[in-house]
Amino acid sequence: MRTSPSRARVAVLGGGVIGVATATQLARRGAEVVLVTEAELADGASGRSLSWLNSFGGMRSQAYHQLRLLGIDRYRTLAARLPSSDFLKFDGGLTWAAPGEESHRVAFEHMRHNGYDAVWLTRDEVAQWTPGVDPAAIPDEGAVFNPGEGWVDLVALVQHLAGQFTAAGGRILTGGGAAEVVVESGRAVAVRTGAGERIDADAVLLATGADVPAMVRRYGVEIPDATPQALLVRTKAVDTALRATLNTPRVALRPAPGGALVMDSDASAAEVIAHADGSYEVKDSTVEQLLREASAVLAGHPQLELDSYGVGRKPIPGDGEPVFGELDEVPGLFVAFTHSGATLALIAGELLADEMTTGERSPLLEAFRPCRFH
Repeated sequence: MRTSPSRARVAVLGGGVIGVATATQLARRGAEVVLVTEAELADGASGRSLSWLNSFGGMRSQAYHQLRLLGIDRYRTLAARLPSSDFLKFDGGLTWAAPGEESHRVAFEHMRHNGYDAVWLTRDEVAQWTPGVDPAAIPDEGAVFNPGEGWVDLVALVQHLAGQFTAAGGRILTGGGAAEVVVESGRAVAVRTGAGERIDADAVLLATGADVPAMVRRYGVEIPDATPQALLVRTKAVDTALRATLNTPRVALRPAPGGALVMDSDASAAEVIAHADGSYEVKDSTVEQLLREASAVLAGHPQLELDSYGVGRKPIPGDGEPVFGELDEVPGLFVAFTHSGATLALIAGELLADEMTTGERSPLLEAFRPCRFH
């Protein structure tokens, strides 16, 4: 359906990177925008994301691949404007499979066929392309290097965007508690914060990460949800030559601002204990094993010391593809629910802001609308 072309007031629920990126784009377009977050900015999934900027592999739709490429393009523009930034880097990504497991050869050939920059490296060639990796960790068949990939520290990016948002006249309400959308006569007309403040709006964006499916279910909207739990570990500063993002069979890691490393793995996330009250328990042994796995793939096997970790849910739609756009069931209510929120944040914010301020539906989002699940 087409939306109303007159949208002056917008409320954004969610202080993660997609919410803040969209709010910033809305403010730049002249909208009166209030961003409401339950606690603090970037204290949800954005604060515990490896945030690898990529479109690696070939298991997603062509439309999704193209959107990710556009997302990377926007980050390159930002990197050119912030050449001294320590939170956004394009130093490539290195990926390999465990001996005896499925090779990445098929993914490599698919990427090459589609023009995605990929180089197959032997063990002896890795150091020439990306320093800081122990060649002995590379399997006999070699590894895939993607020179155009990068990483972003989302906490720093959110703070950067928040500064631009407020400079453009936007208002940020942190500590708003569990806010809800106010629907009257079948249309989203406001947001009510946990403290009871009503914020009237012509359009509302739900960018609340893993909470989106539950929040829209009250309107009879079902968005399939495959959200798992996630654990991201950050080290203290370490002396390493690593610049690229590494995706290895037992750990994924990348550099971080201040000389630290951040890392995660599916195996470590699976060991996190989720309690009925919403809290999580992380065993010391889980963190220690992840640090050992990271050290094992780095040149010189440096001693890695824990600085902090983040744990919680990682938003992933049931079919793996993004969910962006207005709900047919509730005009004026838009949603943003996606994996790869880091890669997509800047382009998604731009496209959603255009739709919310002009009423024109972007063809780039047609494949990702929530109505596809009906």
